[in-house]
Amino acid sequence: MLEVTFYRDAEDRLSAVFARGHADFDEYGQDIVCAAVSAILQALRVGLEMYAGISLDAFQEPGELHLRWPESARDDAALRAIVTTAELSVERIAEQYPEQVRLTREHDRRATPRPPAWY
Repeated sequence: MLEVTFYRDAEDRLSAVFARGHADFDEYGQDIVCAAVSAILQALRVGLEMYAGISLDAFQEPGELHLRWPESARDDAALRAIVTTAELSVERIAEQYPEQVRLTREHDRRATPRPPAWY
């Protein structure tokens, strides 16, 4: 199961995304569901860093991605457009492939800038 969580801060602004796992729709390297979500999340990262110019607190390795952006950037229109587009795109894939992809939305109650897996 590929699990993707979009976090919002206390002001209900998008604050981070965390993804872990594999869709297991097909064998590794042939999994179109995993490839689709991965492409969306990579576009999210590139869009934030290269287009919007936002410095991310990021960690990435095979099967895991953590992205958190600074509180000062959370009202940026480009950030909101890029992240919301990614969130809605992953949501559509999760609706089509509920056995392979789980999308969750959580409120980030922590003041520290690190996703839970980094503790």
